[in-house]
Amino acid sequence: MGGLNAVVSESSGGDRALDLLQTVFGYPSFRGHQAEIVRHIAHGGDALVLMPTGGGKSLCYQIPALLRDGVGVVISPLIALMQDQVDALAEVGVRAAFLNSTQTYEEAARIERRVRSGDLDLVYVAPERLMTPRCLDLLAASKIALFAIDEAHCVSQWGHDFRPEYIKLSVLHERFPTVPRIALTATADHQTRTEIAHRLQLDDALHFVSSFDRPNIRYQIVEKANGRKQLLDFIEGEHAGDAGIVYCLSRKKVEETAAFLNDSGIAALPYHAGMDFATRTANQARFLREESIVMVATIAFGMGIDKPDVRFVAHLDLPKSIEGYYQETGRAGRDGTPANAWMAYGLQDVVQQRRMIDESEADETFKRVLGVKLDAMLGLCETLSCRRVRLLEYFGQPATPCGNCDTCLTPPVSFDGTVPMQKLLSAIYRVDQRFGALHVIDVLRGVDSDKIKQWRHDQLSTFGIGAERTEAEWRAILRQAIALGLVTVDHEAYNALKLTDAARPVLRGGQQVQLRQYQKPVKQKRPSSSKPKGYVESDLSDAEQVVFDRLRWWRVETARKHNVPAYVIFHDATMREIAKARPGSLNDLRGVTGVGEKKLETYGEEIIALIEAMR
Repeated sequence: MGGLNAVVSESSGGDRALDLLQTVFGYPSFRGHQAEIVRHIAHGGDALVLMPTGGGKSLCYQIPALLRDGVGVVISPLIALMQDQVDALAEVGVRAAFLNSTQTYEEAARIERRVRSGDLDLVYVAPERLMTPRCLDLLAASKIALFAIDEAHCVSQWGHDFRPEYIKLSVLHERFPTVPRIALTATADHQTRTEIAHRLQLDDALHFVSSFDRPNIRYQIVEKANGRKQLLDFIEGEHAGDAGIVYCLSRKKVEETAAFLNDSGIAALPYHAGMDFATRTANQARFLREESIVMVATIAFGMGIDKPDVRFVAHLDLPKSIEGYYQETGRAGRDGTPANAWMAYGLQDVVQQRRMIDESEADETFKRVLGVKLDAMLGLCETLSCRRVRLLEYFGQPATPCGNCDTCLTPPVSFDGTVPMQKLLSAIYRVDQRFGALHVIDVLRGVDSDKIKQWRHDQLSTFGIGAERTEAEWRAILRQAIALGLVTVDHEAYNALKLTDAARPVLRGGQQVQLRQYQKPVKQKRPSSSKPKGYVESDLSDAEQVVFDRLRWWRVETARKHNVPAYVIFHDATMREIAKARPGSLNDLRGVTGVGEKKLETYGEEIIALIEAMR
């Protein structure tokens, strides 16, 4: 460990883990369970760690790897991001490398020699690579400090991101029983945690479950009218010039949405599994290295993205589960400053997700699990109470209303929807449960169309009984009927609406239904003055903002020279602290969060000179 051991030994004493945190990574103190986890792993224990995105999971294995003899082996599915992770560690003086399929035989052999000789602190390996006889023999011939299994939820067959190769990782316990293992994830309910522990043979591991709350993220779900136009209004109104991620369900929609945003003057890139590897990798690199890119993607994008200044995550389609939604929205605001999670949601989203489950080739048990997870997601969308409370309760964490979601800031209007629901259910029944949403709504509203006349549905007792409501209002009621399990869609019968057994007590008047009042979509207000690119609401004075902006330009140029993402040099939060402190010496700069000894040595003189020139 060479240089790092020297740094620790020269420190003023105290806990070696805290010394490493301060001198190498530049943070004054551990957060939450970090200190306890580090101590447990450093002393040879196993752990299962659940910590939200941006909560500091990587330090939980990086510091123990530096404290223990040997090389820390990090198992990660993120081949495309390994280079950035290694570069970020190099910036703080940690000797790290990776082994994956992008390397030549000679490059891989050189890294393997460094692993055997103990010349590395950390090595990143994909699970497929780890399971090869060559890699397992390499590890057996080397001194291993620990195994860190990142994105551990990938082992769960019931989860939202199952990777079959993860199940084989139980071999680590069998072949290396004395090496401590730490499994980490940001997303896992109780069932998934149990499955992770069982499949990875972590039955005796300590569980560390941090709060799932991300208080800096504002959750907002709007009624979908024209999704792309609403998205554009949202970005222009609240996030002009900001980096963000937009999730779409299909590859075609990704391409179309990225083209639409570009045509509207927003720099956007597409990302999905159908693109060739080189283009995908290039787009991801641009997103990470440039500061104002919007990535439009399927769920194939995002795992392991460490970009701290993503100011918003938007969904144009309903996620399949709360786990997926939480994982995806958690990529916003990793730096702890305000960020938005925005979603446009409508009736077609519900129908589409139900159809995907029904048409899945999975067995009936798995379909039921998918249905339960979708029901929970729909419950989050339709809730009349605080969204954060609903989200956290799903993960078993009690909470009180947050005051920072749309239902807290603008409480939805609820009403006794029993009568309109009875009208809807009756109309579905009267048309023999053979017609889709548009036809049923036309019957309710008394629309005089050729199709209505052809089927003589203008003669029905339900014809026109809902004329007082608009089509959009009836679509909102129908969506809630499906979410409540009163109505289902028969995809084999041209999306015909059918009543479920749960509809009977409502129809007979034995059960009341409370509904959300339909709210007409409102265009986002554009700010009176445009924000400079990369601007984050903060408490900087005008003079401090000038210093911050100058530091940002310096960071861009420095990152380009080093061929790394800008945030690898310094996070925005660190530069804001520098702008406030305006240090006049290296010793003054040493106290700034995020400035460790290596970065102080590499960049300190430049920063001090830059600030002096502005005085």
